[in-house]
Amino acid sequence: MSELTLLALRFGFLLLLWVFIFAVVYALRTDLFGQRVKRLPAEAAAQMTMPTDTPAKSAPRSPAKSTTATLDNAKRLVITSGAKEGLEIDLGGEPLTIGRSAESGLVIRDDYTSTHHARLLLWGDEWAIQDLDSTNGTYLDEVRVTVPTPVPLNTPVRIGTTSFELRR
Repeated sequence: MSELTLLALRFGFLLLLWVFIFAVVYALRTDLFGQRVKRLPAEAAAQMTMPTDTPAKSAPRSPAKSTTATLDNAKRLVITSGAKEGLEIDLGGEPLTIGRSAESGLVIRDDYTSTHHARLLLWGDEWAIQDLDSTNGTYLDEVRVTVPTPVPLNTPVRIGTTSFELRR
């Protein structure tokens, strides 16, 4: 083999090693920090958080479930399973942030909960759950929430290993 061919093979091998190293670093970064979340345009973000005349498509409701929780009929949040089972939180009219962060209104410390996981907020006069781009998702009656969704009374909401319900 000529020296030029050998030099080209060495550089090719070196390039291949660097590509492999960058692929490993990217995979580790993605596992540790998650994938980058695309920002919504300002108009779309405003539509998701502002009340509108037509609420977003909600999860299928079971006929046995109660009506949608409103400011008047939902007075408390009750944790039905998880590390804080039995805890009751009185609801005012303020949004309740849920996550691992110490700044959250409801702190849930488990491996499946994001730092800022979800927000329970008044949407018009109804309580709605909004997922804050969490890694493992927020589930309303076993259906993943992707947009702010009204929460019926006594319907389980699952975040990580914790479930809660809105009650009178």
